[in-house]
Amino acid sequence: MSSPRAGAPRPRASRPAASASGPQRPGTVPQRGHAADPASPAEPPLGPPRPLHSPSGIGVVDKSVLILDALEAGPASLAQLVECTGLARPTVHRLASALIHHRFLSRDVRGRYVIGSRLAELASAAGDDRLVSAAGPILLRLRDATGESSQLYRRQGDARVCVASAERPIGLRDSIPIGTQLSMRAGSAAQVLLAWEDHERLVEGLQGARFTPTVLAGVRRRGWGESLGEREPGVASVSAPVRGPSGRVIAAVSISGPIERLTRQPGRQHAEVVVQAAHQLTEMVRKNPDAAEHGLGEDPGRP
Repeated sequence: MSSPRAGAPRPRASRPAASASGPQRPGTVPQRGHAADPASPAEPPLGPPRPLHSPSGIGVVDKSVLILDALEAGPASLAQLVECTGLARPTVHRLASALIHHRFLSRDVRGRYVIGSRLAELASAAGDDRLVSAAGPILLRLRDATGESSQLYRRQGDARVCVASAERPIGLRDSIPIGTQLSMRAGSAAQVLLAWEDHERLVEGLQGARFTPTVLAGVRRRGWGESLGEREPGVASVSAPVRGPSGRVIAAVSISGPIERLTRQPGRQHAEVVVQAAHQLTEMVRKNPDAAEHGLGEDPGRP
């Protein structure tokens, strides 16, 4: 076997051609927009790639977070989500469908995926501690102004939960300990928490309820609700909504007590002061931490 001639060039191992987009670094989403998507050629890219989160080790959670992160930039089609996340199309479709079921995602009028309402609800719930701490002095003043026990309720699924209260110290009273779960089918607080819901949840909430659509229409018109023996015989109540930064109702301020004291028209006697307490709590939570320092009966806008 003959040896190569001296000075003859040695054969070189061939290298694969470099990608036009350069080498991909681990931990980043592949650059989008280099390959046309035949299903949606006119769709704009969602933005530059971003580093991935450090994986938690729970694959389905990490992939779901990828999808949610991609939609932070705005609505996206299925093809765009596949390109942005680097996940397989069936995986994206399956996870997105599950996230829609739980209202973490939704669809816009063009059928694109968007962030769902559940995330806004959880963001509101993240302010629970501030809401409860702000409610304490307001509920005490409401109790003293009306002579009745006062409460703050939040909705949790098919129930409403008392998250703060100030009980009447003596005499006959409606005692509702913090943490008590009550029905969303009866009571003025349930009316208030349901009245401003979207149509689908409104219809669902009215099934088996002791109040009617006409009652809820009156709650929306007046801005407060009242009940007589709905939740418990002999007990009356008045409630008004507390709203979050988006204007969505996130809680209900209430007073409750025996019908003999509140009369059969408790709203006529107490609605104004209950609404004012709810407004003060709304302002305290949303924009002006000093608003709760004003006493009931004063304008929260005055110094």
